[in-house]
Amino acid sequence: MILVNTDFITGKELETISIVKGSTIHSKHIGKDILSGFKTIVGGELKAYTEMMEEARAIATKRMVQEAEKLGADAVINVRYATSAVMQGAAEVIVYGTAVKFK
Repeated sequence: MILVNTDFITGKELETISIVKGSTIHSKHIGKDILSGFKTIVGGELKAYTEMMEEARAIATKRMVQEAEKLGADAVINVRYATSAVMQGAAEVIVYGTAVKFK
């Protein structure tokens, strides 16, 4: 599956199928949340949250690709990511794009 954040794929003629998306909501367990709280006092990267967001993006992307595959897509164009806080320590990641077939 080809994923691009442009509205074209060089050398390919595309037929639009549908919008596709994937999402997940992730949080860290309370121990890592407390340790991250201490880290905010001194500053620096909150590695537990960085890892959480990387994992969440990977899961959301996989779900989007699975949806596109079910529709028979060859690629997803205009891929975009968005995040939002659902509650303290938990975030939703959504990825969406346009599923296309090659002509």
